[in-house]
Amino acid sequence: MSEDNADRKDFVAAPAPTEQVLTEAPPKPPRARVDDAVEPAAETPKQTMERKRDYLEGFLQKKPEEAGPGGAGGPLQEAVIAALKEIYDPEIPVNIYDLGLIYGVEVDDESDVTVTMTLTTPHCPVAETMPGEVELRAASVPGVRDAEVNLVWDPPWGPDKMTDEARLELGML
Repeated sequence: MSEDNADRKDFVAAPAPTEQVLTEAPPKPPRARVDDAVEPAAETPKQTMERKRDYLEGFLQKKPEEAGPGGAGGPLQEAVIAALKEIYDPEIPVNIYDLGLIYGVEVDDESDVTVTMTLTTPHCPVAETMPGEVELRAASVPGVRDAEVNLVWDPPWGPDKMTDEARLELGML
């Protein structure tokens, strides 16, 4: 032991390495042979050409579950979207939904509607009135308890958000 470690009581010197000599290597596993492969059952030409079991059969035949009145794709959400399609931008002869200003319409289980929207620019002449009009129009749909509009600027609006019908109307197609 060195003098540095002699004072330490918790120090234990490592045992001297012992040399172990392997007299024999472990046995190698057997090699795979082509002869050992399992042959698939031979199919007749008729069986080869027949249609195999369709694994999607049950999935494709399943009917979609009925959405509740307030769920995504439900009748209340569709009615709110139809009402929003009646609001037109005063500068552009296209409704605000097809123009791509509406980012989302969510209806919760209590028939509360949340509309996420943007405007073409922050300095749009209708920036102060458009969100209020959207809120009133959404709240006027029968069955809606309350409507709220969230005005967002990210992601910013761009012509790529318009539907093909709106682009056609504006002569962009």
